[in-house]
Amino acid sequence: MPEPTKPSTSGAVTPPVPLHVAVIMDGNGRWAKSRGLPRFAGHRRGVEAVRDLVAACGEKGIRYLTLFAFSSENWRRPETEVRLLLDLFGMALDKEVKKLHANNIRFRVIGDVAAFGDKLMERIRQGEALTRDNTALTLTIAANYGGRWDIVQACRELARRAATGTIDPESITADSLEPFLSMAKMPEPDLFIRTGGEQRVSNFLLWQLAYTELYFTPVLWPDFDRGQFEIALASYAGRQRRFGHTGEQIEAATSGSAGKRA
Repeated sequence: MPEPTKPSTSGAVTPPVPLHVAVIMDGNGRWAKSRGLPRFAGHRRGVEAVRDLVAACGEKGIRYLTLFAFSSENWRRPETEVRLLLDLFGMALDKEVKKLHANNIRFRVIGDVAAFGDKLMERIRQGEALTRDNTALTLTIAANYGGRWDIVQACRELARRAATGTIDPESITADSLEPFLSMAKMPEPDLFIRTGGEQRVSNFLLWQLAYTELYFTPVLWPDFDRGQFEIALASYAGRQRRFGHTGEQIEAATSGSAGKRA
């Protein structure tokens, strides 16, 4: 089920529902702190919010959902919190992957997962293998992931091929790099959501977000429910995605398409 990996240049207008949504789930710790709870309680509640969002995407017909769960910079957090986060990730794998499979959802993880150790990496691979052929929704978890890491590892592969003569360095283009990125063969995100009030992409999908519509909300991740998701989708649906065209060109293309259908 291959999908285009680049935005259309044909003047297509924004569809009412995005094909691919990417999310930075920020605010778990602050949510817990505001309630006098340990930070880990916020992360636990955040897993419930993930479950609700996955269900909402399935109901909306969204085909791809990518979540930033653990960045390559998160190792800088207190050692206890990092350990608890990894334990929570493992528990979520054990509890949720079979449910995903039962609902025809494909599960995959991108990032340098070798850093998590053999036991957790094996559970990840088992989940990916179990759900590989599912087609309703692709849920991608970015774990120990960084956008710069993604680009660098793709460049390394290109460099290796250039060194062996497989690729002519002079022929390398952006299209040459894309097959070696973590999100190869998947469409770029249409809508990026970040909760928690911060307004930056924080090294997430740097290559893939080039033409993505950005949506920032002060709502903390555990409170990001279906109503908040509807608000984000409404913001997306009200935008005109031009990909370098003028607004007039987009409107003309839209009018032409409508005329043909009539």
